[in-house]
Amino acid sequence: MIQRAFLGLPVWNRADWTGELYPPGTPASQRLAAYARIFNAVEGNTTFYATPPPTTVARWVEQTGPRFRFCFKLPRAITHERMLVNASREAEAFMEVLAPLRERLGPVLVQLPPRFGPERLPSLEDFLLTLPPVAPYAVEVRHPGYFEGAAQDELNAMLGELGMDRAVIDTRGVHEAEGDDPDLARAHERKPRLPAPAVATGRHPMLRYVANPELPANDARLIAWAEQVVSWLEEGREPYLFMHVPDDFFAPRLARRFFEHLTARAEVGTLPAFGSAAHDHPGERRPARQVSLFSEDPEG
Repeated sequence: MIQRAFLGLPVWNRADWTGELYPPGTPASQRLAAYARIFNAVEGNTTFYATPPPTTVARWVEQTGPRFRFCFKLPRAITHERMLVNASREAEAFMEVLAPLRERLGPVLVQLPPRFGPERLPSLEDFLLTLPPVAPYAVEVRHPGYFEGAAQDELNAMLGELGMDRAVIDTRGVHEAEGDDPDLARAHERKPRLPAPAVATGRHPMLRYVANPELPANDARLIAWAEQVVSWLEEGREPYLFMHVPDDFFAPRLARRFFEHLTARAEVGTLPAFGSAAHDHPGERRPARQVSLFSEDPEG
């Protein structure tokens, strides 16, 4: 199994991963368990849209081991609608629902919209100070002002003082890709064009890598990130690394590609075999995409 770092995908519940990532015949009710036998973390982005019922959280506990980590997003009502203002009670209620996961909670992502600019830093600090200590937290900003000058320094210093992480989303690969594929077009529309600073402000640096769908085209950046991960490991940090592709059907193959670069540079365990023989070229035919509530990530 993977060790020292946490590697995963945006979701686990894709029917068309049966035979690709999961063993043939894997029922929907066992996809999380099958996923957790391969990867040791998942983003779980759908909490951005809906808070899971307690019975669902209990099933997640049953299907994963204590070393597995869920990295959920705070609901959009908190981050995008209220813009963190007067939202501490809602955040506390949300974290109370997730509390039964206990040690399985990785950094909870506070993903902020592009309109949340540096002038709102005081609101961010006020909000972060109210978060219950149920889990670690990471903040992802999408306003360009946070990537240069005093605002960048102030944000990084604040997160460092709070012991929280600055999540990095690297979309350079996907924005370099060309073509008329609908998934690529949606990714160009939804994924921000921003720098990807290799910054670590806390113990759990988080990378969300959004790839060029031609997987070999990502190798130079994957190697650079693998080398950065090695540096974080040497500093005693526990990185969280999530691999995205415009059509995330191919995300498991990207994750394996990244893991091969990483394991060539550090002792990080092994990545178990997928459900059937993986192929190298992402353009081949595959089953029609099928999704459910816990497999969509329109926001990114």
